[in-house]
Amino acid sequence: MSLMRKIGLGTALALTLALPALAADVTVKIAYENNPGEPVDLMMQKWADLVKERSEGKVEFELYPSSQLGSKEDIIEQAKMGVNVITIADAGFLVDYDPDMGVLYGPYLADDTESLFRIYDGEWFKEKELKLRDQGIRIVIPNYMYGARHILAKKKIETPADMVGLKIRTPNNNMQIKAIELMGGTPTPMPLGDVYPALTQGVIDGVENPLTVLHGQKLDEQAKQLSIVGYVTSAAFWLGGESYFQTLDPEVAKLIEDTGYEIGVESQKVAAQDEADALEAMKAVGVEVTTPDVAAFKEATKPFYEQFPEWTPGLYDRIQAEIAAQ
Repeated sequence: MSLMRKIGLGTALALTLALPALAADVTVKIAYENNPGEPVDLMMQKWADLVKERSEGKVEFELYPSSQLGSKEDIIEQAKMGVNVITIADAGFLVDYDPDMGVLYGPYLADDTESLFRIYDGEWFKEKELKLRDQGIRIVIPNYMYGARHILAKKKIETPADMVGLKIRTPNNNMQIKAIELMGGTPTPMPLGDVYPALTQGVIDGVENPLTVLHGQKLDEQAKQLSIVGYVTSAAFWLGGESYFQTLDPEVAKLIEDTGYEIGVESQKVAAQDEADALEAMKAVGVEVTTPDVAAFKEATKPFYEQFPEWTPGLYDRIQAEIAAQ
C-alpha cells in the first residue's frame, strides 16, 4: 500500500506531492452514466477538487456525466487506445479480459460490505490487477462503493416466483443477466439512459440498481414497487488506459491513484447515508417498499457459481477463503 493510502486525509493534504515541472497541464476526462447531483457525480467533483489542490493546479479533471462521452464499452475502448479518459465500470464489464473477474458480481457473494472489501485487499485481486494491465486496462480506483442493488418494478416482488414473466433491465453483462434469470425474471439489457422511456412505454417491467441510482434517474416516477433484495453489493472500478498512464510522469500517475483511493474510502463511508436518503425520497414520491426474506433469493441463485466453466477451478472457494482469513 502506498504512503498516501496509509496516512490520514489531513496529513495527506499537508504533504502535497512536489510534482515535476510539466510541459503542459495534465487534463483527464472523467466519464460516467450518472446524472449531475447524484452521489457518483458529487464524489467525482470531490476527486477533481482534491487532484487540483494536491497538484497545485497542474492536473485537472474534466467531468462528463450523463453518458456524454458514450457507453462504458466505447469509453473503455478509447482508454485502451491511449485517450486521456477514466470511466466507471463494474466487474461484469471486465470478464472479456479476465473471466475470473465475473465472480465479483456473483449474487450474495459476501455477507456484508466489510467482507466484500476484504477481497479487494487480497492477493487474488492484486494478481488480477496486473493481468488487466497487460491487456491495456489500469484500475485507477479499486475500492469504490456503488451500492447494494435492488429491484424497482411495476409489480410487488416478495419471492422469486413474483419475478416470473417480468422484463427486468440489466446492464449488458452476463453476470447480472444470469443472476436475474435464476431469480425468475427475464433480463433485458440496455443502457441506463434508455431505462426511463423503456419503463414509460412498457418495454420493461422493472430495473435493478442501487437506490441512489433508481431515484437519481427518476425511475421511481414510472415504477412504484421497490423490493429490497440486495442481490449484489456493487463495488465499482474507475478504469483508465495503461498506455495513457505510461505517458504520465510517475508522480502524476501516483497522485491520481492515491487521491482516487481516498475517494474510494470516502464513498464507502457515505454510501449508507446516501442510500437511506434515497429510500426516504422514494417513499415520498409514493414508492411502496417490500423487504422480502432473501433466503429464497439466495437459494435460487446458488447455481450461479457453477455456470461458468471458463473460471479458474476452485475460484469461488478461494474467494471465500480470502474473506474468512482476513
